[in-house]
Amino acid sequence: MTVPPGRRERKKAATRQKIADAALRLFLERGYEAVGIRDVAAEADVAVTTLFSHFASKEALVFEQDQDFEQRLTQAVTGRAPQEPLLPALRREIQALVRHCTADGAAPIWHMIDTSPTLREYEESMRLRHAESLAVAIAADPVLSLTTTACRTIARFVIDAYALAREAADPEAAVDEIFLMIEAAWEVASPSRRT
Repeated sequence: MTVPPGRRERKKAATRQKIADAALRLFLERGYEAVGIRDVAAEADVAVTTLFSHFASKEALVFEQDQDFEQRLTQAVTGRAPQEPLLPALRREIQALVRHCTADGAAPIWHMIDTSPTLREYEESMRLRHAESLAVAIAADPVLSLTTTACRTIARFVIDAYALAREAADPEAAVDEIFLMIEAAWEVASPSRRT
């Protein structure tokens, strides 16, 4: 049973969300490059030091759910049932993340990201970090017994599946199509495992 967060944690989460919402509102109104950290802090009615206690950089304000996404991906591996195969668990999580990131209202945010070299670079580094975290989670699974290269490869494929599907005309169909290829490669590379 999980313990509900205390008052301090709730207040901290509310402040973080208030900052993220203010940043996104300003970025979409004025453009990412035209808005400074001080502008965001003023809009959120917090000190700059408070902003930086919640977000490490200006780019992190755009990808405010980064840590949650990374945690969800690793939990898809570590939290699955003992006999549940790996790829269906990852596929479900990627489908959920793609649905979240392609929901109504997301298009202007992705347009902002796609037109900003700074944000594209940050997103790429974020994806690489997610892939490394996912590879570590896969490698730690004693049932899979995969090489480091195999763990890193499958993790990269899964992270790229998310990125490619998000950009597709039909994101959910793209996830299905991409995972068919990942599953085929998985069977060729590890026919005795099929997990």
